[in-house]
Amino acid sequence: MAATRLELNLMRLLSRCEALAAERRDPEEWRLEKYVAALEDMLRELKKQSSKPAPELLNEYSRKVDFLKGLLEAEKLSSSTEKALANQFLAPGRTPTTTKERTPATKTVHLQAKARCTGKMRSELLGTDPLAIDDSEELNIRKRKGLVSDEKQSAVELDAMLQHHQDMQEKLAEEMLSLARSLKNNTLAAQNVIKQDNQTLSHSLKMADQNFEKLKDESDRLEQHAKKSVNWLLWIMLIVVCFIFISMILFIRIFPKLK
Repeated sequence: MAATRLELNLMRLLSRCEALAAERRDPEEWRLEKYVAALEDMLRELKKQSSKPAPELLNEYSRKVDFLKGLLEAEKLSSSTEKALANQFLAPGRTPTTTKERTPATKTVHLQAKARCTGKMRSELLGTDPLAIDDSEELNIRKRKGLVSDEKQSAVELDAMLQHHQDMQEKLAEEMLSLARSLKNNTLAAQNVIKQDNQTLSHSLKMADQNFEKLKDESDRLEQHAKKSVNWLLWIMLIVVCFIFISMILFIRIFPKLK
């Protein structure tokens, strides 16, 4: 899908902001801050359009705008240590803004900002002039940019460093994925064990209910049998008593009392 006019204007202004961020600026410089605010407005308008770019491209634009905004906020800090710490947490863009760039300009700006903060911290520790160190660093950077071989070497070193970080991130992602899989397998195994225990418990409860019903039936039968046995014994005793009583009477009648 072809880029809209708003997206083209956003890319031009973003490229201009990256160029301004790469230069040394006076403390009273206001253009970059205004440009970044305009970038935020344009990015919000671009997200509202129906023919907006792909989500990956929008995320890349947002990443670069957030980087520039964070860079401005880090420059407003008073301490060089705080500036260096703030620069460590900045996330530059992953892709070049224009086709002329070999590496993303925000990554170069990020490296320059970290180099400035490191130089200021070193000058504060050694008690030297930070402006002189910054001038020498800027001069060295310009000389390196003027030499094609040094530029290629810097690009190769930067690519190697970026590739190293990317490899570390991929390795960390693989380890996290492996841990997630292991956790999933452990969770499934625990679920299976719990399911089997529940089945065993249900079977045991069912068997206990069946045994209770059988025991109840046997108790009823035993009680009925005991009642029947007592009744028969009582009748037998009554018959024996009656027989003895009648026998005594007959004995008395047959054998009268001797005089």
